[in-house]
Amino acid sequence: MPLKVSLVSADAEVWTGEASLVVAKTVEGEIGFMPGHEPVLAILAEGQVRITETSGQKVIANAQDGFLSMASDELTIVAGNAAIVA
Repeated sequence: MPLKVSLVSADAEVWTGEASLVVAKTVEGEIGFMPGHEPVLAILAEGQVRITETSGQKVIANAQDGFLSMASDELTIVAGNAAIVA
């Protein structure tokens, strides 16, 4: 079962879909998420969010000022500022 991922900024939904891997930067350091990951709530640090879609396609976004929440194979990343770069 893939991760259900939602990346949103203060004013728009930036990316939503299914992924096999997501790597994000928190104030504690980089963290990677795969299906089955334990629940996490963390403060987002300024940096890249790297998403590997289930098709293998990579999506890279810059994000800052927010938090992320992982529970039941659903990852939500809420950022004050976020934008796709590649």
